[in-house]
Amino acid sequence: MTSTASGRRESPSMKPFLIIWIGQAFSLLGSQLVQFALVWWLTRTTGSATMLALATLAALLPQILIGPFAGALVDRWSRRRVMIVADIAIALATLGLAVLFWLNVAQVWNIYVLLLIRATGAAFHWPAMQASTPLMVPQKHLSRVAGLNQTLSGLAGILIPPLGALAIEVLPMQGVLAIDVVTALPAIVPLLFIAIPQPARTITPEAAGRKPSLWADMREGLRFMLSWKALMMLSVVGVMINMLGRAAASLAPILIMQHFKGGALQLGWWQSAAGAGMVIGGLILGIWGGFRRRVVTQMLALILDGLVIIGIGLSPNEAFRLALVLIFFVGILEAIVMGVGGAMFQTIIPPEVQGRVFSLLMSVSQGLAPLGLLVAGPIADALGVSFWYVLTGIMIAVMGASGLLVPAIVHIEDRAYQRPSPHTSSGS
Repeated sequence: MTSTASGRRESPSMKPFLIIWIGQAFSLLGSQLVQFALVWWLTRTTGSATMLALATLAALLPQILIGPFAGALVDRWSRRRVMIVADIAIALATLGLAVLFWLNVAQVWNIYVLLLIRATGAAFHWPAMQASTPLMVPQKHLSRVAGLNQTLSGLAGILIPPLGALAIEVLPMQGVLAIDVVTALPAIVPLLFIAIPQPARTITPEAAGRKPSLWADMREGLRFMLSWKALMMLSVVGVMINMLGRAAASLAPILIMQHFKGGALQLGWWQSAAGAGMVIGGLILGIWGGFRRRVVTQMLALILDGLVIIGIGLSPNEAFRLALVLIFFVGILEAIVMGVGGAMFQTIIPPEVQGRVFSLLMSVSQGLAPLGLLVAGPIADALGVSFWYVLTGIMIAVMGASGLLVPAIVHIEDRAYQRPSPHTSSGS
C-alpha cells in the first residue's frame, strides 16, 4: 500500500498550513494561560487538594473515555469542521463562564463544567489537527513541523506561569477568561477559508453499499494497530515513556526540596530550565529534521535521555547547578523524542485511520499515567526520589537500545508500504 494509495497528498506549498498553525498557536497559548488561571482560582478559593485533584480528573476523563469515539468520528467527518466546532464550543463555554464571573455568581462547579467542555473539545481537536498535518505538509518537512510544535510547547512552559500570574493580578477573572475567547479568533478564522484535504476512505467489498458503524470504525483502528507488531512495539514504548516521565516530573518538587534542599525559587529554575531545553530541542529538530531514519533519531535520543536522567538521580546533594544543566538537556532530548515520534507516525500510518490511532494512543497514555504515579510514589518514599530517577533513566535507555536491536522497528519506515490494510480482517 503506497502513500499515494492511502490518499496522502504532497502539498506544493506549506503556506496554508503555516497560517493555520500560527492561529492555532495563539489559541493554544491563550487556552493554557486560562487553564493556569482556573487552577489558581480553585487553589485560592478552596485551598483544597481534593478540589484540585477533581479538576485534574475533569481535564483527563474526557480524553480517556471519549478519545476512541472522537478518533473514529474525526476519520468520518470533515477534519476542518471538527476543529472549527471544537474551537467555537470551547470559546463559547469560556465566554459563558466569563459572564458568570462578571455577574459575580460563578461557583466552583462551573469551573469543573468548563474543564470538562475544554477537555472534550481537545479530545476532538487534537487528533483532527494531527491527522490533518501530513495531508498539508510534505513528508520531508514533518519532523521540522514537529520541532515547531515542541518549541511552542517549551515556550508555553516558560511563559505561561509568569504571564498567567500577571494576568490574575491585573485583571478580573472575567478579563482573564476573555483572553481565551480573543485568542480563539486567529484559530477559527483561517479554518473558515483554508481547505484541508480529506483522505478517501477505502471501502471493502463486504462493506460496499453501506456505511460502517461507529463501533466498526473503532474496531478497525484497533485491529490496524494490533496487526502491525512494530507499530505496537513503538506505541508501547511511547506509553511507557509517558508514564515514567510524568511520574518523574511529579516528583521533581520532592527531589528539589529533600535531595537538593531547595525551595520554590529552585523549583522555578528547574521548570524554566526544562522548558528552555524543550525550546532549543524543538528548534534543533525544526532546523535539522533528524536522520533519514526517524526511528534511529528517536531511539538514540532515548538512550541519551535515559543516561542524562540517571545523571540527575546520581547528582550529589550540593550539585543543584549540575542538575539544572542536566534537566535542560532532558528538555532538549525529550523534545526530539516526541517530535520525531509524532512525525514518524504521521508518515507511516495511513491518513484515513490516523484519527482513530492517535486517539487510541492518547486515551491509553492518559489512562495509564496515574498508574505510573501510583508505582512511583511508594518506591520514592521507600528508596528515595533519586533512586526513582535512576530507575527511570535505566528503563528509558534500555528501551532506546532495545529499539535499535529490533529489525522490525529499525526498518518500520522502509517497510511502511507493507503495512496491513486498515480494513484487513483478523477473523473476528
